[in-house]
Amino acid sequence: QVQLVESGGGSVQAGGSLRLSCAASGVAGSRNYCMAWFRQAPGKEREAVARIFLGNDFPSYADSVKGRFTISQEKRENTNIVGLQMNSLKAEDAAMYYCEAMRGGCLMRFADTDFPYWGQGTQVTVSS
Repeated sequence: QVQLVESGGGSVQAGGSLRLSCAASGVAGSRNYCMAWFRQAPGKEREAVARIFLGNDFPSYADSVKGRFTISQEKRENTNIVGLQMNSLKAEDAAMYYCEAMRGGCLMRFADTDFPYWGQGTQVTVSS
């Protein structure tokens, strides 16, 4: 059973940084998982932010966060920790951020609805 727990959200001024973490249990036994961060602002659809394939640590990013966000993962015993380092935050980055997981490929074209596992979310607020 895959379980995802996000942490690290908070409030920050524009230009600041935050680091989100996702503790993923149930995926450590297989490297054939795509781990992703999505976000959803009020009144908007959930959008992809970044993803990483556990098999080769290959990252992919949405154009809106390239050069500012970095996704990473590390294995700790039976848990994978998926991090999202967010720098140079902008007001438009404010949203609820969700960690999601799916078996198999990690193409950016896979939408939120393709991911069967997700966490409860962590809120990011950016003040200008």
